[in-house]
Amino acid sequence: MQGTYPLNLDVTSPPTIERWRPLINWILIIPHAIWLYLLLIAAEVLAFLGWFAILFTGQLPESWGDFIMGVLRYQWRVYAWLYGWTTTYPSFSPTGGFVDPGDYPAIFYCARPAQRNRLTVAFRLILAIPQLIVIWIVAIPASVVLFLAWFAVLFTGRWPESFRSFAVGFFRWYGRLAGYLHLVTDEYPPFSMQP
Repeated sequence: MQGTYPLNLDVTSPPTIERWRPLINWILIIPHAIWLYLLLIAAEVLAFLGWFAILFTGQLPESWGDFIMGVLRYQWRVYAWLYGWTTTYPSFSPTGGFVDPGDYPAIFYCARPAQRNRLTVAFRLILAIPQLIVIWIVAIPASVVLFLAWFAVLFTGRWPESFRSFAVGFFRWYGRLAGYLHLVTDEYPPFSMQP
């Protein structure tokens, strides 16, 4: 995976998927969804406190950034398994750190910022408004693609490649925006789904 943006994600998918997975995955993911919800609350609190830390000290505490990255990585792994892009059930232990250990087919990594831009951190939510609007609009066709892919997997046992590429690209964009909003990167996310 090569790209110029410091935060990226991708997944290595099997060519076929068990046809029963669209019927059952949403039930099997419930424990992860509950745990992810709790972890996201903790990540939000750390991002909020991190906002003040960066404004006053110019740095996000390293352990906070590692935890937030671990939660975002865990979220990506849960999504990747839910949609059948991986066959390995994800662990309940988020793997922290900016570097993905490569122990799961869904990878999520970010280059740790050496210097923080206090000005862009101060106005982060305002700067993210255009991204939030566009990602919300793109979420509509992404939802349609996910819905149609559910039937494709159910009947054919595989994701249509164009659907998979679009859906993974949407989650890539979403992950970049989440990383930007959670203060793990200062570089403004591109309006793109490309790696």
